Amino acid sequence: MLFDKAKVVRAAEKYLAQGKIPAAIKEYEQLVANDNDDLTALNMLGDLYVRVGSKKEAIACFLRIAEHFGAQDFNLKAIAMYKKIDRLQPRDPEIAEKLAHLYGVQGLVVDARAQYLIVAEAYSKAGESRKGLDVLRKIADLDPENTDVRIQLADGYLKAGLTSEAAAAFIAAGEHLLTRGASEAAVEAYGRALEINPQDYSVLNGILASHIARGTADDAAEILERAVTDNPGETPLHDLLARAYVAAEDAERADHATAELVVRDPSTYLRFVDVVHLYLKAGNLDAAVEVVGRILEQMLSARQEVQLLELVNEALARDPEHVGGLRLLVRILWWQRDMEKLQAALERLLESAQAAEMVEDERYALTQLTRLAPDQQQYFERLNELGGATELSLSETPADFQIVGQPVPTFESSAGTAFDPPAEEFEWNSVAEASPADPSASFADLDQIPGIDIPSVTTTAAAASSEGEFQEIDFETVVAQELPGPPQAPREPKSKPEADRLAMLHQELESVDFYITQGYGDIALDSLALLESQFGAHPDIEIRRELLKNAPVAAEVEDSIQPPATVETTVVETVTSETPPQAAAIEVPPASATLETSKLDPGLAEIMEEFRAAEDDEPAPGEGDFETHYNLGLAYKDMYMQDEAIEEFQAAAGLARPGDGTARYFQCCNMLGHCFLQKGLPRLAVSWFKKGLAAPGHSEDEYQALRYDLGATYEEMGNLDEAIEAFSEVYGVDISYRGVAERLQQLQARKNGDQQQTPATY
Repeated sequence: MLFDKAKVVRAAEKYLAQGKIPAAIKEYEQLVANDNDDLTALNMLGDLYVRVGSKKEAIACFLRIAEHFGAQDFNLKAIAMYKKIDRLQPRDPEIAEKLAHLYGVQGLVVDARAQYLIVAEAYSKAGESRKGLDVLRKIADLDPENTDVRIQLADGYLKAGLTSEAAAAFIAAGEHLLTRGASEAAVEAYGRALEINPQDYSVLNGILASHIARGTADDAAEILERAVTDNPGETPLHDLLARAYVAAEDAERADHATAELVVRDPSTYLRFVDVVHLYLKAGNLDAAVEVVGRILEQMLSARQEVQLLELVNEALARDPEHVGGLRLLVRILWWQRDMEKLQAALERLLESAQAAEMVEDERYALTQLTRLAPDQQQYFERLNELGGATELSLSETPADFQIVGQPVPTFESSAGTAFDPPAEEFEWNSVAEASPADPSASFADLDQIPGIDIPSVTTTAAAASSEGEFQEIDFETVVAQELPGPPQAPREPKSKPEADRLAMLHQELESVDFYITQGYGDIALDSLALLESQFGAHPDIEIRRELLKNAPVAAEVEDSIQPPATVETTVVETVTSETPPQAAAIEVPPASATLETSKLDPGLAEIMEEFRAAEDDEPAPGEGDFETHYNLGLAYKDMYMQDEAIEEFQAAAGLARPGDGTARYFQCCNMLGHCFLQKGLPRLAVSWFKKGLAAPGHSEDEYQALRYDLGATYEEMGNLDEAIEAFSEVYGVDISYRGVAERLQQLQARKNGDQQQTPATY
């Protein structure tokens, strides 16, 4: 026999109207058994189970709905269902953990913390301190900026002997303290972690960063010196130590530590740049130039000549006649093949070397000048006076540097014999095939420069590639090849794929369909307006608007249909009369209640109390909390959990202001009015409707709806004069609005009938 769902629904409604709850339950059980997706029937069945005291069966129904909503990411509806379970089975750790997770996803930190504390308390009572502490870690993760809670957690781990977890918690606290600029507290947090694990790189890195922020890098250097002594083979520790001495502006120790680092990792040679700046700042120009000399060839090979030139020029700015600095400048210009600047630099080197009586440097400069300016006879004469050119100077020539059409100079060596440079190294009159440029071989070793004692640094960069046959030097072309291309315009971020947007829209429309089926047309219309503002116009939105236009208005639906809210509002009375006393005791103890520490692990109980006390220091909710509270209120209202809905709507109203340019406050007033109506508290509903009408800046349609609801509430209270006044305002704006003309006539007739039945008094 085929299942006739419509027939079963009619039978269930009939039994409900007659108050035959067990018979209605059987009908709803049929509905659920034959249609697993009918969540409305499942929810009604759960409410009916509650009425007859079958809490276990009711919880099973609500749990199915909650898990369904959770799987579909309808988090607010899932929260509402889990709260229904919590009212039947208070402080259940499994339900509390699910609620805590959902609250955390929605950003409700305080609510999530309260639920997690219930879970932690359960673990503590069971003697499972480790699991309890893990739950407290989740509480700390809810609000990473709350470092006090994180440190309390770390102390808890220490008391439990979980040292690695404690160290991780101290490190996390130090990171957040450092981000907030609380360097003093960060030093203390990292210090606690250091006591646990003195060789942990992340701890030492935090120690250094926090000391630098506090201005006490020298203290960090002392700690790192001990760590390096204990583990000399750890390259990262040498890196930290070098950074510490640089931050402490200790040039000599920074130099030594950086040299040790580069020996272990040659790719870090650029760390010497910081050392150069320290020496320059201290006025030690000789040391600065010497350090530049160590890394010169590596930087040239790595095409970092611009940065290198900046360093040398910075040194020469302090002493333009510094021979060592000028010698480095000449080397860079040889590399760049800028002959004009090279000649000028050699002339400066010549003058400075003569003034300082540095003969070898003078001979070097003269040798190069005779090659660049062979028409200047004075260079030849002075060079012969000094004993002639040296092989060292002659060998320093870029591989592709050629000068055509000049005579071959003859130099006299110190022994008085003529010296001709080898033709294969220096051709004057022919265009030779260029050999591959080798920057490391094109310049004399710097440790042979007179007056500069430079320890050698292993060169790791590869030689420059061959350029094939020689062509005339085009400096502009060379520079153009070296410079990076024009910056690329930043790409615009890709928009969210249309398919994802449609999926999100249809997911939200499911909630609208839920409101429509429950008779909440005003909520559905509000939701459709929000969706249109977010996703733009869409046929599916318009279809639902048309459906709502042809459907009974929300107020009429509430008046004409016995809503399932009747189940909610009569739960306590029914349970009291139909169930044993223990079944009626479903009140939830307040979350802030003091823990029964006698049953708990003493150490864990202490830290749990500290976590609970931290709730008093919660920051004020932010702007984003309004949407969460308001939407959660809607979810509770859908589930006929009016007390919870009122609490959320009141919280949302507290985050909005009348006339703030949004509809937030007005929407809260509307929702609170309807919630109090469903609870049978019309006077409170009137109060909220009036607050909404007093809020400025809304459309006439919105005010009309609220005036109509206010009139209906007055009518329910029996205040006919106030009802007539409210409906008259609606009538004055739109005579055809929701049958207001007919309703006014009925009210006038009732009023006149009452007056006729009342004897006149004189």
